[in-house]
Amino acid sequence: MGQLYLVRHGQASFGSDDYDRLSELGRRQCVRLGEHFRQSGVVFEAALTGTLRRQVDSLAGIAQGMQMAPQAHAWPGLNEYDGDALVAAIHPGPIAPPRSDEAVRQHFRLLREGLQAWMDGRSEPLGMPSYVDFVAGVCEALDHVRRAHEGAVLIVSSGGPIATAVAAVLGAPKATAIELNLRIRNSAVTEFVFTPKRHSLLSFNALPHLTDPALADWITYS
Repeated sequence: MGQLYLVRHGQASFGSDDYDRLSELGRRQCVRLGEHFRQSGVVFEAALTGTLRRQVDSLAGIAQGMQMAPQAHAWPGLNEYDGDALVAAIHPGPIAPPRSDEAVRQHFRLLREGLQAWMDGRSEPLGMPSYVDFVAGVCEALDHVRRAHEGAVLIVSSGGPIATAVAAVLGAPKATAIELNLRIRNSAVTEFVFTPKRHSLLSFNALPHLTDPALADWITYS
């Protein structure tokens, strides 16, 4: 039976002009996770990652901490949805940048609404695939892992694809995928076990590398 580790990227640059960039803390989160994998004796047959910079750089940080680089494959189906496009599709007017507490709350309210509209087929966010095609891209990655591997495999992606994978494996409704998505922490680990026929959920949204109380302020969500 194989084991699949799905890791959300480290903290990115939320509220800045370039979200798709790891913060210094995000880089440290990923290096620390790699150290945890090395200390636990985990050796990956392969790694898959989306093509977004924060995902690729997170994999690089994990490899640094592991002191080895698993064979990596770029998989565009693991890319995150475009949050700005989702919001713009339901709220075309100007929106304050999420740099205050109230602006952050508004951002996530609108993101939740935008996700639901996209999933229901009520919106067509600019430059994004349909929700059906987004799910298919994630499931193709899961199918590839089952077909091609028997040991430990690493996926480094984002909250949306990981929540989609969990919901697909559990047969959960779309609303559950949204709730899962908005709870996944930076550099968190979700584990599946798999056979050639199916994946099964083993754990969700864990931070085994950040259990030291001295690292409590390393736990982030966006």
